[in-house]
This record gives sequence, C-alpha cells and structure tokens, in this order.
Amino acid sequence: MRQEPAGDFDYERSGDGYAQIRRPEPAFATRIRRALGGASTLLNVGAGSGSYEPTDLTVTAVEPSASMRSQRPLHLTEAIDAVAEELPFDDDSFDAALASVTVHQWRDLPAGLAEIRRVTTGPVVIMTFDPVALERFWLTDYAPEMMRIESGRMPSIDLLGQLLGGQIALEHLPIPHGCSDGFAEAFFGRPEAFLSDDVRRSQSAWGFVSPEEERRSVLALTSALEDGSWDARHGALREAATYDGSLRLVISTRRLSL
Repeated sequence: MRQEPAGDFDYERSGDGYAQIRRPEPAFATRIRRALGGASTLLNVGAGSGSYEPTDLTVTAVEPSASMRSQRPLHLTEAIDAVAEELPFDDDSFDAALASVTVHQWRDLPAGLAEIRRVTTGPVVIMTFDPVALERFWLTDYAPEMMRIESGRMPSIDLLGQLLGGQIALEHLPIPHGCSDGFAEAFFGRPEAFLSDDVRRSQSAWGFVSPEEERRSVLALTSALEDGSWDARHGALREAATYDGSLRLVISTRRLSL
C-alpha cells in the first residue's frame, strides 16, 4: 500500500463501500462502448471498482488504490497497481483507452493524459463533469462549500481537449431518473439521498469539507425538505425522466498523418 494517496482523495481511508453506491449506469455504459468503436484491447485508467469496463473487450485495468482494487467483481480482470502519470506499457499498446470520473483526481493531469495518448492508437474516452454546468446543480444552495470544491476540482472541457490533442468530440450524457451511479447529480430528483451517510461517503468531495460544514449542509437540506421549500423550487425534478447536468464524454482520436 502506498504511503500517500496517488490522487487528491484517500480511498484507502474512505473508499469502503464505494462500489455499493457507485454502480455503473447502463445508459452511460452504452454510450461509452459506442465511443470505443471497433477496439479489441482497452486500457482503463483509474479503473476503480470496474465500472464501465466492457466485457466484450480485452481490458487492462490500472488502479492505484488497494481499496478500490479489492472491490472489483470477480468476473473482471485484476487491476494493475499503477498511476496514470507513469503507465508501465510500451507505445501504442492498446486500441482504445477509458478514464471514467477520475481525471479530476490525478496529481499531474497533463502527464497522465500524455501517457494515455502515448500508449493508445485509437480513441481515448474521458467521462467527466463540466465544472461550469456543475455549479448550476441545486445542491449548491444547501452545500455551497462542498459544491465549490467539487466544481473547482474538475478540469475544464477545453483544457482536456487541448491536452489530449487530435480530433475532439464532445457528448452530453443526460442523467436518467433513478441513475444507479451515485454521483451528486444522479440524485437530482431524489434529494433525500443526501441525508444518507453512505451516499455522501461515496462522493469524494464531501471528504474535503469539515464535519461541521457537512452537518450544516445536511441540516439545511433537511429543513428545506421538511418545510417544503425544496419541492417548491425543484419538485418537478422528482418526475423528470432525465436531467441535463454536467456529465460529458470527451473523445479524442489521433489525426491521420498525410
């Protein structure tokens, strides 16, 4: 086990039970698989507990956290203990690469993306959050400090495109009601979920605020639910089929040489 976390969040201390809340959402898995195209081999960087790894490809998973590696289902390949910034592979080793909800945690984003591009011949697919759109989520009204930190951790979509290079495609991912991947916006119409300790523990941004600030946020939301003010402002979201939030796919393909 590393003496210090490989990224900005310590999953060894706080990652237990992550996979129970952060389960892959089928709608996102379908979009990711389509973006990977005709690849046969896939590198999954920051693979975590294995969400969104296609089972029809030969997958090599990289994950620096022992806690996350231990939560991978038995049907998935064992993950390699390595970091994005120092991938232990030769140039052009993989047809495609995936980095799912992880780039905001890397210590050196330019180095990590350069490494992924180095070892990948085809598409590099990044699932991430647009920080500008994330700031508009209603949770900002009740947990302003947590949401400020969370949006501040996210690299801009433009920066990701610049660092990846090549031809860039951007896809918006509408978030379905009942989304099974429990990031913050997944509960857009289920505000009571944020009163659960387990849900908050599965969202790393809560680990960056003080216990006092977290309690204030939970109390503010609890009060708004009890007095009806949350439903007065956002109640239509309880019945919405999808939410157009901040989730994005950034897809980079190499430019063809002349």
